[in-house]
Amino acid sequence: MTEARPTGDAPSIGHRTVLIGRALRLEYLTVGWNLIEAGVGVAAAIASGSVALMGFGLDSLVESGSGGVLIWRLTAERRAANAEAIQALDRRARRLIAGSLFLLAAYVAGDGAWTLWMHERPQPSVVGIALTSISLGVMWWLARAKRRAARALGSRALEADAFQTSACFWLSLITLLSIALNALFGWWWADPIGALAMTTFIVKEGREAWRGEDHCADC
Repeated sequence: MTEARPTGDAPSIGHRTVLIGRALRLEYLTVGWNLIEAGVGVAAAIASGSVALMGFGLDSLVESGSGGVLIWRLTAERRAANAEAIQALDRRARRLIAGSLFLLAAYVAGDGAWTLWMHERPQPSVVGIALTSISLGVMWWLARAKRRAARALGSRALEADAFQTSACFWLSLITLLSIALNALFGWWWADPIGALAMTTFIVKEGREAWRGEDHCADC
């Protein structure tokens, strides 16, 4: 299976260097934003006892790790001697991303199930609602920009990371709905159920990142 998939004519060395620089800027932005998001999200989750918000914050940490892996992969490409070396880097990067997602899914599923079993009631979180609302816009923009960069570079690792960012958009929406329903109507169970719903997206993106499957351009 070929890992690097150029679309149309392969870019020249100079143009590819520009594309790599653009992709690196997106990853630096991803890491910076998600570290902020993780810190605020986890703190708000601890204060409110929200499983969904904790899962969201931890996913932001994984997203930061994913961005770090891609920074390593893209920086290493500048030193790679041939296409085969680039493909090997791409494959290793994808599998590191996938492994982190599987671990996150296991944690969120276990914590969500335990909360439901114990009937633990999270407190409403205004900070969480504000954070996830902002995250919707940021993740939507980043995911689209990364998909364009992935197509231009023919990188499955960057494509997997773009899909992870798309999943983060949906996780933001699930988290927002979960904590909003708890805040508005006192439906405490919406929070852990929302956390369990996250695992579907997390496992799916982890599996597809591991396999290196194609993702739709507009999902």
